[in-house]
Amino acid sequence: MRPMLATPGEAGTPPPTGAEWAHEVKWDGMRLLAEVSDGRLVLTSRTEADVTVTFPELTPLATAVADAHLDGEVVALVDGRPSFGALADRMHVRDARRAASLAERLPVTFVVFDLLRLYGVPLIQRPFDERRSTLERLDLGGPQDGVPWQVPSVFDDGAALYRATLDQGLEGVVSKRRSSRYLPGRRSRDWVKRPHRLTQTYVVGGWRPQTGTTSTPGSLLVGLPDDDGGLVFLGRVGSGIGPTAAQDLSRLLSPLTRATSPFRDVVPRADALGATWVEPALLVEVAHLGLGGQGRLRQPSVKGIRTDLRPEDLRREP
Repeated sequence: MRPMLATPGEAGTPPPTGAEWAHEVKWDGMRLLAEVSDGRLVLTSRTEADVTVTFPELTPLATAVADAHLDGEVVALVDGRPSFGALADRMHVRDARRAASLAERLPVTFVVFDLLRLYGVPLIQRPFDERRSTLERLDLGGPQDGVPWQVPSVFDDGAALYRATLDQGLEGVVSKRRSSRYLPGRRSRDWVKRPHRLTQTYVVGGWRPQTGTTSTPGSLLVGLPDDDGGLVFLGRVGSGIGPTAAQDLSRLLSPLTRATSPFRDVVPRADALGATWVEPALLVEVAHLGLGGQGRLRQPSVKGIRTDLRPEDLRREP
């Protein structure tokens, strides 16, 4: 099963109002579905990949409830705030020993916000309010109880939550219609996300080296698929690529090298100069200030590598 997705709202605009809406914090993390059955936990990403080995600290969730299917987001907290960059260092790990070592140094928290099945009974056709009430009655606990998961609060006043998340440096707000059913794998207008800043996942189609090197990426040429499956060039991103990220990018991009540009349109010479082209398979999360007059990203910055999505999962959002 794939998770239900929210429709993007315009960044900087307040959430919808009215008694029919419930509002939650928008977390800067990785979406996970957690299935507990027969004392075993299975974690799957948005692409239905099994990532259980990646987050070994969540294994005790298998003893917290006998049978359940949970929807939530795993976050890495730095100074009390979710950091996608920190989480990116863990998302792609599939080696059990390395995952266990990273869990000691950079533990994650699983933020559980929906319940899809309980004790063998499917709940996806139940209204959101009913699913949330049932989830809260499970009393799964939280970090204060020494467990790496929590069930966050739901708020009636979306505007107040929007201001509070802005003041606290959080990602934004997700508003959910209280009567909404759960639609696996679908993007619904019954869920609306309002970020404080623009972030989106992009496909890497090429890279340029750091000054003084030939093999260490210093900037990335990124784009998004169009309706015909072609890759549209949207800009060059250099900010946010630290030493660790550069090493990871070099390792992941090297096997993808190709002779020609994967972009359907001509990349401007100023961006293409000295570029190494790659197969459009690696994804990165980018924060930016929207698109400029030529359709290029304004002041983009790499937040991290995404291994929980595929190029075909991407779409151009407002």
